[in-house]
Amino acid sequence: MKLLLPGAIFVLMVSIGMSLRLSELVANWRQLTLSAWLRLLLATFILPSAAALLLARIFALNLPETAGLFMLGATPGAPLLTRNLAKRGFDMHLAASYQVWSAVMTPIMIPLLVFGAARLYDRHIWIPPRVLAAQIVEKEFLPLLAGMALMHFAPSFSTKVQRVLNILGNGVLLLVFVVLLWKMGPELKLVTPWIVLATVLLLVVSIAGMHLLLWKSPVEVRTLAVSNANRHVGLALLLSGRYLHSKQALPVVACYAISVAVLVAISPKIFRRRAPAEAKAAASG
Repeated sequence: MKLLLPGAIFVLMVSIGMSLRLSELVANWRQLTLSAWLRLLLATFILPSAAALLLARIFALNLPETAGLFMLGATPGAPLLTRNLAKRGFDMHLAASYQVWSAVMTPIMIPLLVFGAARLYDRHIWIPPRVLAAQIVEKEFLPLLAGMALMHFAPSFSTKVQRVLNILGNGVLLLVFVVLLWKMGPELKLVTPWIVLATVLLLVVSIAGMHLLLWKSPVEVRTLAVSNANRHVGLALLLSGRYLHSKQALPVVACYAISVAVLVAISPKIFRRRAPAEAKAAASG
């Protein structure tokens, strides 16, 4: 199990790297103004983190549950936007660009957010940025660069295997997720209706934040919204246990992971009907 999860993420990141074009990546970043960058930062890191603390207080979650929910709000960037979604009115390249940006910002924002939140509870917690940077480079940037290199030097081969890698990575992730749910049966009994409601509302905030703060095309906004909802549950769980000393954050993190899995499953069905209508409206306009 310890090898399956990193292996699945590695395969997915290689697949994402194959879909990246450096020129388009730079173009996506250059078109954003300073105001847009600030709004993106707010929607990605600050709003979900603040919402997590507020929801924890509203639903009277205990400290481990609060820690798990907060770390979910502070850690974006899970590689779960599937090619099936790309066929239903989502921009895979924009999603990949967004993931690269959020990964770059993670070693900067997470230590600051955790430090600020800990002070609210009269605690002093500092996560060294170098630890996060090492995680990001090893787990995300290296396989991402490997995928980009494969597409550059072997484009025909990469085009053929990209879909296979995406299916394989998501399949292994699903297997790991099912096994973890089975193994954590006793912990799942600790999930209360308030935890379920808090995690679902955090997901809604992550989606709504992009819609409210970014004024772009429908495809771009929905791509960023779903990408933002895919919080990095693995990193959230790791940091909750190692630095927040909250080993009991697992039920909260698992509950959010289930909510995201449902979102990713139903999104293609929802937007399969909306995409043709938007195309027709754009043509008539």
